[in-house]
Amino acid sequence: MSSPQAIPSAARPLSAGAIALMLMLCLTWGFNQIAVKLVLPDIPPMLQATIRSMGALPVLFIVGTLRGVNFFERDGTWKPGLIAGLMFGIEFVLIFQGLRFTPASRAVVFLYTAPFFVALGSYQVLGERLGGTQWLGLAVSFAGVALAIGVPQPDVDAKVLLGDLMIVGGAALWAATTLVAKGTRLRFAAPEKALGYQVATSIPILGLAAWLFGESITHTPAPLSLALMAFQAIWVVGTTFTLWFALVKAYSASKLSAFTFITPLFGVVGSYFIMHDTLSLTFGAAAVLVIVGLFLVNRPNQTAAAPRDALLNVTKT
Repeated sequence: MSSPQAIPSAARPLSAGAIALMLMLCLTWGFNQIAVKLVLPDIPPMLQATIRSMGALPVLFIVGTLRGVNFFERDGTWKPGLIAGLMFGIEFVLIFQGLRFTPASRAVVFLYTAPFFVALGSYQVLGERLGGTQWLGLAVSFAGVALAIGVPQPDVDAKVLLGDLMIVGGAALWAATTLVAKGTRLRFAAPEKALGYQVATSIPILGLAAWLFGESITHTPAPLSLALMAFQAIWVVGTTFTLWFALVKAYSASKLSAFTFITPLFGVVGSYFIMHDTLSLTFGAAAVLVIVGLFLVNRPNQTAAAPRDALLNVTKT
């Protein structure tokens, strides 16, 4: 699928276009949790997630076909793809249900603790060594999450804390999906095919969850809700994830990943202005700790994982 590069991707500096594209991706991912919250009054969370996956799947198929991807080739990826898809589906059950209880500003920070779990899992499961900077980052991130969850804050009750924990659970499953992708034949699949397994498998899981929770659409969704659903399905899932993988093929994953730490900041600021979420100094300090810690975890050094493996640490929402 990929052609030889004249310059190694790890050594290639980011072009102005790549930097602009990464900033656009981070802005998109930061706004995504807000979009979910805005649609909730019209479309319940599990139905919203189901519709999003159903809309994204044909986008992935069209893009992949245009790029020459053979989705039905027998390449030994279906088993890990199915496992990744099961975790992907349960992940979004937790995330979308969690968003019913916790503000988007909190959700976007907790969701981006996924690299924290990836780093721990890579050390335990894949035997990847972490340097002192990475361990320091894990400690800083953990302190930030503990501060955000454990310190009493205005408008934070048991229901909000439950939502927080569900988002963290979704982040942990995102990390588990990453480990499957890194440690199995799925790493050889084209991005559209690897993501296609996950999106396709999530549809029955999310649909079953919607049925179990008794969800239904009781009225015609507002035009804004329909537009935001199209945004989530076509743009967020079907397009931006593919753009991310395309960038990773051409540039250093470690350099690209540094930009993704802007995402929670976009999400927190967007939630404040759009959703009018209450932001305390305590939570602001916690968000900064989490972001700084994740930056340290993903900062490359000689004992950390190769840059190629870092690309999966921070890819979705």
